[in-house]
Amino acid sequence: MTKTLVRATFATLLLSLFALHHLAHAQKSGDEKPQTGLPKITLYAGGQTIHADVAATEATRQVGLMFRKQMGKNDGMMFVFPQLAYHAMWMKNTLIPLSVAYMDDNGKILSIHEMEPQTEIPHQAAGPARFALEMNAAWFSTHKVNVGDTIKGLNKAPKSD
Repeated sequence: MTKTLVRATFATLLLSLFALHHLAHAQKSGDEKPQTGLPKITLYAGGQTIHADVAATEATRQVGLMFRKQMGKNDGMMFVFPQLAYHAMWMKNTLIPLSVAYMDDNGKILSIHEMEPQTEIPHQAAGPARFALEMNAAWFSTHKVNVGDTIKGLNKAPKSD
């Protein structure tokens, strides 16, 4: 592994620990509402138009889709990371089953994972990822979107903090 990749992976681990602390505090404060007012982006994959909320800041990435009770058929959340790294997602406080696809800088899908609600099992990217797209469970398989395919429209994504 290169020094840059090791640093990025270490930074991701530190951010994850910070997120755990923040989430524990949020749970104690009774802040159990889904986040709203996020920027939106239109993406394309599997012949479908995807309408995704964008989580491009540390605070919005930490909350993600927590506490949402439903999502539209082609709605999702796109996570923009500040560095390429082996990012991982989990489903703590997430009420609906989801699929996540991790992508590189060009939108090429590196891995897709099915995630069960309210679990703390980490689902890690198979390679250094810049983006992650969470959709309803089985969305990618239903639309025959596979590892190696490209999610289009990411060039319009905002930069991460």
